[in-house]
Amino acid sequence: MDPGTAKRLDGGLPPSLTLQPIGFLRTRQQVKFQAGHQPESAMEARNELELLSGHGYEQALQDLAGMDRVWLLWWFHRNDTWRPLVLPPRGPARRRGVFATRSPHRPSPLGLTCVTLLGIAGRRLLLGPCDLVDGTPVFDVKPYIAAHDAFPDARAGWIDTMEAELREPVRFTVILSATAMTQRQWLQEKWQIDFTPRLIELLSRDPTPHRTRRIRRRNPKQFDIGCGAWRAVFTVTGETVDVIALEPAYPLTFLQRPGYEDVPDRDAQLAFRLQWPPEPPPTRQP
Repeated sequence: MDPGTAKRLDGGLPPSLTLQPIGFLRTRQQVKFQAGHQPESAMEARNELELLSGHGYEQALQDLAGMDRVWLLWWFHRNDTWRPLVLPPRGPARRRGVFATRSPHRPSPLGLTCVTLLGIAGRRLLLGPCDLVDGTPVFDVKPYIAAHDAFPDARAGWIDTMEAELREPVRFTVILSATAMTQRQWLQEKWQIDFTPRLIELLSRDPTPHRTRRIRRRNPKQFDIGCGAWRAVFTVTGETVDVIALEPAYPLTFLQRPGYEDVPDRDAQLAFRLQWPPEPPPTRQP
């Protein structure tokens, strides 16, 4: 392609464009595992979009009250690479073209999410469930208009096929051991942490190793799955998944390193390690 043709195609745009966020999302969701893959209206969640001061955004929010939903245009700020083929977290382990997915690994990592608008307080938008993590930069807010934004009869290709398969009854039964149940209760009562509903949802569908679902083989008999700042160790026998134990995902040396105080659930992980010290590696026989 000659330079003249390229210039006509891009309209003479500069090599890069500059966007400034209008605000940042505030939520308890610190890691992607907590955020899920799409916001579910049935979930109980309260999130806030805090707009920046000094830009007249209070006036820009005028007339937004009374609308049930809004679109958020935002940035995948934790990603710095992209892939033409990606492995979606749901469905079979098959790579798809990134433009046919909602993957965060995009050439321009823009996200688009439709969320419930619960209210407006000054420069803060009170929002329902969303798939963003804390600190996500937001570029724009647009009203959701059902007459123009909803196409319920539109085909979604491979996603339609996957969704039909996911509507089938789950194949695997997930059982938490006595140790895992005790650890779950301790995390709930002491730290208000409970990732097991999402854990059970994933394992009941498919517990086989999967990079995006963060399931890996630990040894010939055991597997583990990453759950944000935590892990679960499990075995699979037939169609039964036995969760043996829960454990922190970060190593002790990392948790104790100065300057890493903002690691998700850091204090809870340190306390967990005191409550359930990891077993030392087996001693090698001479």
